[in-house]
Amino acid sequence: MTETELKNLLKTVAPPDEAARAAAHAHWAALAKPLGGLGQLETMVEAAAALTGDPAPDFTRRAVLVLCADNGVVAQGVSQTDASVTRAVLENLTARRTSVCCMAAAAHCEVVPVDMGIAGVPVPGAVDCRVAPGTRDFTQGPAMTREQAVQAIAAGIELVRTQKQNGVRLLATGEMGIGNTTTSSAVAAVLLGCPAAEMTGRGAGLSDEGLHRKIHAIERGIAVNHPNAADPLGVLAALGGFDIAGLCGVFLGGALEKIPVIMDGFISGVAALCAVRLCPAAAKAVFASHASSEPAARLVLDALHKKPLITADLHLGEGTGAVASLPLWDMALAVYNHCYSFTEGGIAPYTPQC
Repeated sequence: MTETELKNLLKTVAPPDEAARAAAHAHWAALAKPLGGLGQLETMVEAAAALTGDPAPDFTRRAVLVLCADNGVVAQGVSQTDASVTRAVLENLTARRTSVCCMAAAAHCEVVPVDMGIAGVPVPGAVDCRVAPGTRDFTQGPAMTREQAVQAIAAGIELVRTQKQNGVRLLATGEMGIGNTTTSSAVAAVLLGCPAAEMTGRGAGLSDEGLHRKIHAIERGIAVNHPNAADPLGVLAALGGFDIAGLCGVFLGGALEKIPVIMDGFISGVAALCAVRLCPAAAKAVFASHASSEPAARLVLDALHKKPLITADLHLGEGTGAVASLPLWDMALAVYNHCYSFTEGGIAPYTPQC
């Protein structure tokens, strides 16, 4: 896919189906409970109805896409561990032994490990979407070419199409890549116009010295590459990772295929922000799960105009926060589909008082 083909494809994203949203809202109002009593759980189902065009959506089949990639900026000492850990975690993802695998089993969710570009040979059992064996060090020049960014985005879109063909109707996003809180902070700093220090956290537990190196690396990357916030694809290519670019494509794919996509924490939130900057209409497919403890996570949520379902100081990654929200989807739909109505209960319905 070329950049022009991507732009033309994104022009086909339709607006939300407001009739389906209104029908879902009316269904909630008919149930024997206080109006809006389930708060965000109600508006979440309404938004999903508007996205899918179906006032009675079925999300029984769901999967978490865990996109993995190595990042060249790790050479600047921005993480506690080296890139070999990316491969080790991907291998354990394919063996279904990691944190998100345990949580996904409890939430009746499939786990789909994806290799977007890690060092070394491919990992058996991972979906092969490799763009290159990791990005370049963005303190020395662009992390990837624009063509590679488009390739990664296209791969994310195709992942959604494949999952839809397999019967999946709800997707959660996850990632794994040593150094990707650095790439995410760098992209977010440019897109939100904020200083690197405000957007950068300790990731997986950096010391004060490590945090200083991380901030300095981001500042150097921005100074070297001169990214333009008005060109989100250029920002992604200059400072991002293959995992973020792929996740950007997943959110765009959700909008194109009318599949809700639950963003995990800060990293997938930055990917969603890239998607919405590329295609504002794609916001309809983005559903927030939790408020990460990363410093800039709330800023990204605010920029996306999304409210998290969970506030639990999660910052593990892999899609654990997104998967943790799935039982709330199940409970919301259980009430939506099975609660008795005012008419069935012989109760006078509530009416709005304001």
